[in-house]
Amino acid sequence: MTGTIVLSQTHFSSLPNNQPYSIELCNSFNEKRWLCLLKRCNSMEEFKQVHAHVLKCGIFFDTFCMSNLVATCALTKWGSMDYACSIFTQIDEPSSFDYNTMIRGNVNDMKLEEALLLYVDMIERGVEPDKFTYPFVLKACSLLGVVDEGIQVHGHVFKMGLEGDVIVQNSLINMYGKCGEIKNACDVFNGMDEKSVASWSAIIGAHACVEMWNECLMLLGKMSSEGRCRVEESTLVNVLSACTHLGSPDLGKCIHGILLRNISELNVVVKTSLIDMYVKSGCLEKGLRVFKNMSEKNRYSYTVMISGLAIHGRGKEALKVFSEMIEEGLAPDDVVYVGVFSACSHAGLVEEGLQCFKSMQFEHKIEPTVQHYGCMVDLLGRFGMLKEAYELIKSMSIKPNDVIWRSLLSACKVHHNLEIGKIAAENLFMLNQNNSGDYLVLANMYAKAQKWDDVAKIRTKLAERNLVQTPGFSLIEAKRKVYKFVSQDKSIPQWNIIYEMIHQMEWQLKFEGYIPDTSQVLLDVDDEEKKERLKFHSQKLAIAFGLIHTSEGSPLRITRNLRMCSDCHTYTKYISMIYEREITVRDRLRFHHFKNGSCSCKDYW
Repeated sequence: MTGTIVLSQTHFSSLPNNQPYSIELCNSFNEKRWLCLLKRCNSMEEFKQVHAHVLKCGIFFDTFCMSNLVATCALTKWGSMDYACSIFTQIDEPSSFDYNTMIRGNVNDMKLEEALLLYVDMIERGVEPDKFTYPFVLKACSLLGVVDEGIQVHGHVFKMGLEGDVIVQNSLINMYGKCGEIKNACDVFNGMDEKSVASWSAIIGAHACVEMWNECLMLLGKMSSEGRCRVEESTLVNVLSACTHLGSPDLGKCIHGILLRNISELNVVVKTSLIDMYVKSGCLEKGLRVFKNMSEKNRYSYTVMISGLAIHGRGKEALKVFSEMIEEGLAPDDVVYVGVFSACSHAGLVEEGLQCFKSMQFEHKIEPTVQHYGCMVDLLGRFGMLKEAYELIKSMSIKPNDVIWRSLLSACKVHHNLEIGKIAAENLFMLNQNNSGDYLVLANMYAKAQKWDDVAKIRTKLAERNLVQTPGFSLIEAKRKVYKFVSQDKSIPQWNIIYEMIHQMEWQLKFEGYIPDTSQVLLDVDDEEKKERLKFHSQKLAIAFGLIHTSEGSPLRITRNLRMCSDCHTYTKYISMIYEREITVRDRLRFHHFKNGSCSCKDYW
């Protein structure tokens, strides 16, 4: 039996005697020779040629031969899972290696259900899984979010006696973490005799999946204290996410230092995570420095930088970075445009935002999503163009969601337009009657209009629906610890010292002309009572704590879960001047940088 295979010279450069481009394949087409050719295939076309000659030479049904063909076709970048499957189905008695190859290939190809069906077929045919089977079976479960199936696979692990294998244990931790079953993930981790670097990475990642950020940092500390594990990039990326969400730049800087000491060249993903951490922790300049020093940037890097500039109110710089991205040949997607519109909104760049909205649709052929419309409503609403914002909502090709109506309601509150505000609130209540914040915004508008009967009706509705207002809180980092404060709180340690500091601050504020904005208090009480309630807002308690527990002149960084009230905004401007401190406050929407009595937002937020 003879045949001819034609491959490029590079495929034969290391073959014996430097054979020519075409060779006759007959009895000399032995195992060593065809394996050599198989390894040099760079495309499906070349692979099919080798496959064809394997069939002609009659060695296809050799188990070793078939397994190599399946593995090559399933696991190479240019391979085809459909073609690999056609070869696999012709194997009379597939081994665990063959099943493992197909399961892994399907998972890599995101054919997750097919991977699980292969595992079921493997069990039913009596082929015993091994430690290489379960990592990809469990990965399929985690990506599909099917924790019940994952628990069954965990049972199989015990039956096969593989519960003590580190790789399998790590895969179980990953699966449970991504499925939100943190207790099960911890049980596996705590039951391990030996923990590898990957084990620590898995359990930290599991806590990150359920946003248990404090626990991520505690686990990193415990891992470091054992001194036996070198930290992986993936672990530190999860810890950077924890620093980002907790607003802890000092810890983030430590992680950055660990990365630089342990890894010679940080990849794009890690550098982008660093940018995200810095900009969301208030250290915009450090984030910009990392971004500008990147030798390689991808679309996500640009998106993070644009969004970061947006939340710091630096809209024109965000648009400049967006232009650089276009010049680099990276086509914008719908996510990038959300950042662009947000940047225009926070900086009051109405004309630029409207122009980008047109460009997105007609130049880049991106259909506006509900997020894009939400950003545009926010842009117009912040600028006081409430009628235009309302008209845009009415002209939308898709049904407006609660976020869009909430943006309009918020703008109506800022610009004191009760008429359109009531329309926005009515639409919100039709979509969702269980958001206490919407009722409270409307109640605030009624209160400013001195319509106390309407305020009472709103509060009655809240009580009837058993809706509880989300308590506002502020976080501040001092001495590498994060402290939490809520308004009027006397349960905090040293509360009497903090309250005394508040009184000292108020005394000095009077000399600078500060007048409390009592319109922020939604109660029909006298001015003195309103002033007393304003005095102990969570942000003010956090500032007082920071002034006591940090060195003179050092900056203060505060994170809030709700939007800052106008009184706290004015108060913080005065404090930054009196105590000569830079104060950065990150509220639910953006960053405010206070210095020398002014704010970076220029009172536009």
